[in-house]
Parts: sequence; C-alpha cells; structure tokens
Amino acid sequence: MKQLTIRGIPDEVEKVIEREAKRKRKSKNKIVVSLLEEATGVKSGKSDRVKLYHDLDHLAGSWSKEEAKRFETHLMKQRKIDEDLWK
Repeated sequence: MKQLTIRGIPDEVEKVIEREAKRKRKSKNKIVVSLLEEATGVKSGKSDRVKLYHDLDHLAGSWSKEEAKRFETHLMKQRKIDEDLWK
C-alpha cells in the first residue's frame, strides 16, 4: 500500500477525525483511510456493508407540511396507471 502525506488539514476536520478514532477505538490513520474509501466509493473488501449515501441529508425534514402534501398529490397522479396504454 502507498503512503500519503496530507498538509493543511483544517482544525475542525482533525477534531472530527480524532473524535471518530476515539469513538471507534481505531487509529486516526484507519479512520482517514475509511473516510477516503467512503468518499471515493472504494471499499477495502473486508466488509460487505451496504454503501450509505448522505449527499441529500441536508434536505431531510426541510419541507413544510403543505409542501409535503403537494408533493404527495403530484406523486399520486404519476402513479396512476393509464388504462389506455394496456389495450
């Protein structure tokens, strides 16, 4: 395996890495490698875990009740089967 030196890591990023390392009882190096694998979509092959995506997490819970209701209404219209297509 290759080695890589990374300079200029922001303090907040280092704090997150240290916190994760303590929480998972792993080295900071293993945490960083794991984060890089996750970010690039590459796994080490040691795990059969399902890949989780978090790119839309910031949208979760951001709709008002009215927006959610309108979305559901439009979605129901899309789910309706056009019977003429089956004839």
